[in-house]
Amino acid sequence: MVESHRIPRLVIAGTASGVGKTTVVVGLTRALQARGLSVAVFKCGPDYLDPTYHARAAGRPCQNLDGWMMGRDAVLATFARAARDADIALIEGVMGLFDGASPTGESGSAAEIAKWLGAPVLLVVDASGMARSIAAVAGGFAAFDDDLQVAGVICNRVGSRGHLELLRKALAKPPIVGGLPDESALRFPERHLGLVHADERSVPETVLAEWGVRVAEWMDLDTILAIARCTAPLSAESLQEASPAATRCRIGLAFDEAFHFYYEDNLRRLEQLGAELVRFSPVHDASLPQVDGLYLGGGYPEAHAEALSRNRSMHEAVRSFAAAGGPIYAECGGLMYLTAAIRTLDDRLHPMVGLIPGQVVMRDRLQALGYVEVETQMPSLLGPAGLRFRGHEFRYSELHPSSGDLDCLYSVRRRRSDRPFREGYRLGSVLASYVHAHWASNPLAAEGFVESCARYAGRGR
Repeated sequence: MVESHRIPRLVIAGTASGVGKTTVVVGLTRALQARGLSVAVFKCGPDYLDPTYHARAAGRPCQNLDGWMMGRDAVLATFARAARDADIALIEGVMGLFDGASPTGESGSAAEIAKWLGAPVLLVVDASGMARSIAAVAGGFAAFDDDLQVAGVICNRVGSRGHLELLRKALAKPPIVGGLPDESALRFPERHLGLVHADERSVPETVLAEWGVRVAEWMDLDTILAIARCTAPLSAESLQEASPAATRCRIGLAFDEAFHFYYEDNLRRLEQLGAELVRFSPVHDASLPQVDGLYLGGGYPEAHAEALSRNRSMHEAVRSFAAAGGPIYAECGGLMYLTAAIRTLDDRLHPMVGLIPGQVVMRDRLQALGYVEVETQMPSLLGPAGLRFRGHEFRYSELHPSSGDLDCLYSVRRRRSDRPFREGYRLGSVLASYVHAHWASNPLAAEGFVESCARYAGRGR
């Protein structure tokens, strides 16, 4: 059943990475909330970190919308479901407006998401040191694709209100709907290619509040709201989502400062299938909760390697769970935690759980970045051989296996390569990989994981 829903919405896109899209979305969210509006927040692409800022600002989860990993139907359904109780939806783009999985197509781009959602675009431009050139930049983006509506421009890092007025004189169309001054004291902290996780220690509440104040002072909120409300009803599959299945199993979800990279949609799928998710901390907890499976997501275990290494009782608990046949699914940071040790950039070796023979070595340069497609070559806790799904890699480490006893279940093909490679390490009931999978690309993977955990829960009955 297809339903229509009128959801005011905007895609906040940029001319490139690093122009301030996240800051604008955070500030807009807080400024609109100050007007009494409920704001649903989204992030285009596979990013895990920007959504933590939006979730903090909005007080509700931020959903990823990725055209290449999820496909159109899943994007529309996820958006409509998450925005149905909101007054407005803000969707942050990925990289530049037209950047995606291919240099010649729009797959995986913010432009693709904007078209699918029928959403107008506000283009964020780093206007520092710029005057008349704003007309060339914004005009070029607006004219590049006739099927896309670039409805307004936000000039970031302007030098003064006089500078913003000069830019307005230079650019007649699309209109400049506001700007933001360069506030070095309010900048979000960065790590590697992006922001750090937006917890209250790294990003105080006062910083988020101040960006809301700046947006209210520097942007034309009435015009921005009018643009968002001039959208056609959105057609999506019925939002009458089936009630979650009766609880079939309990899955322990590693969640703390070292592990926090999860797609909200993946977690929702597990819950819909009857999994109760139980959070625990490999850093702080001495033992595992009573669970029937473990999901160890990505994060920054190398940044917390000393604390993780000291928690030997948790290591033993995880090893004992695996020895009893408990299903363990680990992605990237989770894989690193399950190895014998992590060697950090200072050349210190930090012992870890020791289920995956070998050590992880941190590098000062990226070892992998980009979309991948996986096909399982053997049965696994995710289901039968031949299962295909899509995901993403982002890592500064490499695994140095010390044993040939590992099965490599995955045949992995990178988006821009025709040469597959083997990965996806299986040892007993453990499956660990550097791939961050998105199960919207194949819901059977989530079903297989829950089924494996449910079987373990029912052992001996």
